[in-house]
Amino acid sequence: MLKIFLRNHPRCHITRMIQLTATPVSALVDEPVRIRATGLTPFQVVSFNASLEDEKRNVFYSQAHYRANEFGEVDLEHASSLGGDYVGVHPMGLFWSLKPEKPLKRLLKRDVMNSPFQVQLKLYDSVLLPNNKPTSAPKASLTLKRWYVAPGVTRIQVREGRLRGTLFLPSGEGQFPGVIDLFGGLGGLVEIRASLLASRGFASLALAYHNYEDLPSNPEVTDLEYFEEAANFLLRHPKVFSSGIGVVSVCKGAAIGLSMAIHLKQVTAAVLINGTSFSFDVPQVYRGQIYPPLPYSPQLISTNALGLVEFHQIFKETQVGASQYFFPIEEAQGHLLFIVGEDDKNLNSKAHAEQAIGQLKRHRKNNWTLLSYPGAGHLIEPPYSPLCCASIMHDLKMYWGGEVIPHAAAQEHSWKEIQKFLRKHLIPDVTSQL
Repeated sequence: MLKIFLRNHPRCHITRMIQLTATPVSALVDEPVRIRATGLTPFQVVSFNASLEDEKRNVFYSQAHYRANEFGEVDLEHASSLGGDYVGVHPMGLFWSLKPEKPLKRLLKRDVMNSPFQVQLKLYDSVLLPNNKPTSAPKASLTLKRWYVAPGVTRIQVREGRLRGTLFLPSGEGQFPGVIDLFGGLGGLVEIRASLLASRGFASLALAYHNYEDLPSNPEVTDLEYFEEAANFLLRHPKVFSSGIGVVSVCKGAAIGLSMAIHLKQVTAAVLINGTSFSFDVPQVYRGQIYPPLPYSPQLISTNALGLVEFHQIFKETQVGASQYFFPIEEAQGHLLFIVGEDDKNLNSKAHAEQAIGQLKRHRKNNWTLLSYPGAGHLIEPPYSPLCCASIMHDLKMYWGGEVIPHAAAQEHSWKEIQKFLRKHLIPDVTSQL
């Protein structure tokens, strides 16, 4: 625990020592931190400011105003923010309310192994108006380290055949549940979720499938056999349980994850975050089967008052009576966890999940679970990640949706549920092997 001491009110007979503490100072990004300030004047109003700089030198910042109690203390575990970037009792609000200094920037860690995000926490004895920079030095400050990987986790670059990605292995002996992690249209290789899953005991393969190294930037088809190769690669690893693997996927990756659960017996559990039950953009192909993309209505692309593009209605007309485009989801033998942000402005994820579940119900299938979160947007990430409601992707100003507080609650709840779901369906029952 890091402590900072400073004296205040030097003319008073009673000398108070301002103490700012955070426990723990260094932790994984999905771990909560307890922040306290003591030694303040009773009922004094103070401002907490948080900021960090990403690897591209983009600055993200947040602030909240609190009133000390009768003992001159503010404990974010119990105290209610009066104003700033959030209101109410939110112990981790300074983290998930971080916003970019330059609009349309997304906080995304690139190097998960060698450096943490360093969050600067500062305490001021006056209220700062929005966008006003402080004119005096903080009364106390400290630096928090937020890691995406736990000590002992191993990172292995994967270039086997045509596979491209990164395998993260937990520390320790023995076998672990295996998971393939898929992101969406962003492309490239995103490792933030796979590294955290490995930190929580999963052998996790962050799998790239377009716009990375020698993979095509804009593939004409999605070849499911590539993902089958990845599943077999993971199952062959001596540290991975051989009974089956899981998939954690979002957006376009979730459409692929669902197809994997349908066609690949190796996949026994699939987490599908804000995805579809049909192919879009390009066809999906698997062993001679072709799933053409569902046509969309370009006239239903909209631009909101801030000039941000919304795509969530583009399948509203075309999916009516378009059953020939829907995946045969009833053929999935594994278990499915649908996670939906009801304020998703990129895809109408709630409608797509309801369609998929309706299809499962018609076939009397009960191998599914739905977690639907009002106020959550498209980019549901690990807990305490700042809401990214808009960013630039492929030269478009994309509106992802989401309201800060309910989105943060959705991330915290869903992360726990994802891990419980994967453990339940991927770790072999010891008694069944006796």
